[in-house]
Amino acid sequence: MLEQARRRPELDIGWILGDLESVSREREFDFVVMTGHAFQALLGDDELRAALGAARAALTDGGQFGFETRDPLTRASESWATETPVEVAAGAAASMRMTRQVRSVDGEIVVFASTFDIPVGSAPRHSDSTLRFPGADRPDVFLAGAGPAVAEGYGDGAGGPPGEGGPEIIAVARRTPA
Repeated sequence: MLEQARRRPELDIGWILGDLESVSREREFDFVVMTGHAFQALLGDDELRAALGAARAALTDGGQFGFETRDPLTRASESWATETPVEVAAGAAASMRMTRQVRSVDGEIVVFASTFDIPVGSAPRHSDSTLRFPGADRPDVFLAGAGPAVAEGYGDGAGGPPGEGGPEIIAVARRTPA
């Protein structure tokens, strides 16, 4: 992702790969983003609070923090319990086939396995994952405890309203002055 972003020299943005919890960044950034549903990989409340607190500390006053999580109301993981592969065209050169199988569900925690054929017909690759599907109100609750206040919310990448059947909860929170 960073390699792609750095190919856009017309953007006046400094891209940094890093973990805010492992390095102290105090009021350095105007915008911090957590992508790829990484919010869902924070499985425990303490881990989530620490990550959100680190994001807040890194923001300048008025700085923004953006992230997305799957909307739990769409119950996306229920469709993962199928053996039917999903095929994704990856341009003229290749395509990909993926299957997911849910191993267990314990409250908000979903453990699943994915199998990828990239390109289709090649030796499959396997990945085991665990994600948290917090309730629709939980991101706001955790953000309120960490300090940034939600300024904008969307239900999909096109800017649709949250909670109306969109697959995502996309939040942009703003650090208010101390």
